[in-house]
Amino acid sequence: MKIIIVDDDSLVSLSLKTIIEANEGFEVLAIANSGEEAVRLYKEHQPDIILMDIRMGEMSGLEAGEEILKRFTKAKILFLTTFADDEYIIKALKIGAKGYILKQHYNCIIPALNAVYSGQNVFGEEIINKLPAVMSNQGKKEDYQSYGILDKEFEIITWVSKGLSNKEIAQELYLGEGTVRNYISGILEKLGLRDRTQLAIFYFNHLI
Repeated sequence: MKIIIVDDDSLVSLSLKTIIEANEGFEVLAIANSGEEAVRLYKEHQPDIILMDIRMGEMSGLEAGEEILKRFTKAKILFLTTFADDEYIIKALKIGAKGYILKQHYNCIIPALNAVYSGQNVFGEEIINKLPAVMSNQGKKEDYQSYGILDKEFEIITWVSKGLSNKEIAQELYLGEGTVRNYISGILEKLGLRDRTQLAIFYFNHLI
């Protein structure tokens, strides 16, 4: 797996390189210290994944990520930052980042890289738990009708997006927990999604 690291703190970058390359099958192709450099190096190397900080100089990691994804739509960007600000999370989701994890969870870096490489989205539990707070609008039902999503299924999607468990959703809707589980399985199949995390992200990306 070929990686580019982007962080304006050279000590952090070198530490990340050491952590990543200590694992077999990982290679750090380059290290960037700014958003501008990240865009240039991505174009030059086109790595499997770009592991990038958010707050950096004139061009932030989010701006760099957006620029990269405009040029390379299949680029896989994993944000690694100390900041869990709502606006950063929203932007990361909107531009199509594959993941957003916090730097204090260093033990999650390799599993997150593996997951993103295999096509999964990786957002830390604390990030997913923050989504309901930034979802002030409701999703458009008409956006889901083309997928064959029924009203009850749409209602369950909104509860999933707010972080409720199957048991909690069952209590809210006066349904059996097994019934909710079946509903969610059907929803994931209709939308072509893998898990609840992807469902929450899908919901967020279809807000008004």
